[in-house]
Amino acid sequence: MTVVWGLRSILRAPKAKQYIEKADCAEVGTSPQREGQMSDVILEVKGISKAFGGVQALDGVNLTIKKGEIHCLAGGNGSGKSTLIKIISGFYKPDSGIICIDGKEYAKLAPIESIMLGIQVIYQDFSIFPNLTVAENIAINDAVASKRKLQNWKTVRRTAKAAMSKLGVDLPLDTKVEELSVADKQIIAISRAIVHDAKLIIMDEPTTALTRKEIEKLFIIIRRLQSQGISILFVSHKLDEVFEIADNFTIFRNGKNVITDSAKNIDNDKFVYYMTGRTLEKTMFTPKEIINDTPLFEVRNLCLDKGFENINLKVYAGEVLGIVGLLGSGRTELAKSIFGILPATAGEMFIEGEKVNIKSPQDAIRHKLGYVPEDRLTEGLFLTQPIESNMMLANIDDLTNKRGVLDEKRIYADTERWKEELSIKMQDASSAISTLSGGNQQKVVLAKWLEIIPKVLVLNGPTVGVDIGAKYDLHNYLHKLAATLKTAIIVISDDIPELIENCNRILVMKKGRIVGEYSNMEVDEHTLLAYVTGQEN
Repeated sequence: MTVVWGLRSILRAPKAKQYIEKADCAEVGTSPQREGQMSDVILEVKGISKAFGGVQALDGVNLTIKKGEIHCLAGGNGSGKSTLIKIISGFYKPDSGIICIDGKEYAKLAPIESIMLGIQVIYQDFSIFPNLTVAENIAINDAVASKRKLQNWKTVRRTAKAAMSKLGVDLPLDTKVEELSVADKQIIAISRAIVHDAKLIIMDEPTTALTRKEIEKLFIIIRRLQSQGISILFVSHKLDEVFEIADNFTIFRNGKNVITDSAKNIDNDKFVYYMTGRTLEKTMFTPKEIINDTPLFEVRNLCLDKGFENINLKVYAGEVLGIVGLLGSGRTELAKSIFGILPATAGEMFIEGEKVNIKSPQDAIRHKLGYVPEDRLTEGLFLTQPIESNMMLANIDDLTNKRGVLDEKRIYADTERWKEELSIKMQDASSAISTLSGGNQQKVVLAKWLEIIPKVLVLNGPTVGVDIGAKYDLHNYLHKLAATLKTAIIVISDDIPELIENCNRILVMKKGRIVGEYSNMEVDEHTLLAYVTGQEN
């Protein structure tokens, strides 16, 4: 027997102890309709309700998942999807309702009990340990459950290899997870989920950070799990993915069931309507002809060591410029350099024809340049701080008088104005920003930069993790911003349809260089994808 020091340190950590404590489970009994007979229903929730501080997150919702079924749970940000997941996984206690697993009913579950009953959740962050190896991460649930301080290394490797073989994948067992791609990390999370004979795997927005090729590989794995009798609850608001992978779907809106049906019985328009409660008209951004020869924003020969080189681009007043590229193309590094997070090592930037020296975010703000980051949770928001504080942060100097006192009346007025203008759903602006849904958080990040009345606005992956309705609202506001304030807008995204519909020019980046420029009126989705992936010939 050998000591696996990585696992040993995790076992000692407070975070892990919650998984080995005695379960607090309130079993009600056996569902009458299933007593004395086998059922193909794995999970059924009946009349589940949950409120937080007077806000009704769930209001009597129902959900049924059968053995081997791929069931999509859809709904806008704040519709109650995440709350239900946390109730099923035992992290929240429902205010009312019943959870039924394999015919047995429970008023509540503890996390360990949910796991032992065959429920596994793969969250967006995958909840893996970057400093441990592939094998250690996959086998850790087994190690924790056994409560052994000494682990047999051969057993750890054997457990990991067996789990991956069920998925038809093979990752290097001794590689540290921090060295792997997002897609590989997800495979590790799935492998870990099936170590304990999972009956139902809940995947929360599993494709958020994946490329199209990686999504296709994920779907192969999901179908392989389905063939083994494992059920999948696929939580997503991406319509193309829902129709491609799901057998059936359930839609939540405002904490209530809207519809449950087969994916074959609905089209895109109806799906969007059920999710949002409104009809969203698809439009192509067609800006007015640019008359001014002087670009509002320009970079010349911009370089960043190990990031990009010789970047030249121009954005005119009232124009929306798109930038697309695969992960590693340098697109995010470029965005951060423009905003001063990663100061360029060479090259020049100009605003309204005047050279500007941007070496920090403070420099960028001073020149009326805003940046909506790719990861709003770690780069765009202070999660424990109030909504209004997050919203007013970039303009704090203008909101403070000579004595250093904040103008509370103006802060309140501006907060209310952005709440109405951007349709931000919030109860109290003094509440922590973490209480908002992802889409509403993104609107707050946008409002933060609108508060400074930006000349230039850079948005990096602006609709990642944002539901259909919020995405539609965000796009429309960008069009309005370009048309009325004549802001120069740069949108960086790997969502090609988003760029074609909302940008009048699109630049393609590869290996730190701009390799092509295309008009949104002259290129289609398939052609642009071919340019991005290098398959145009």
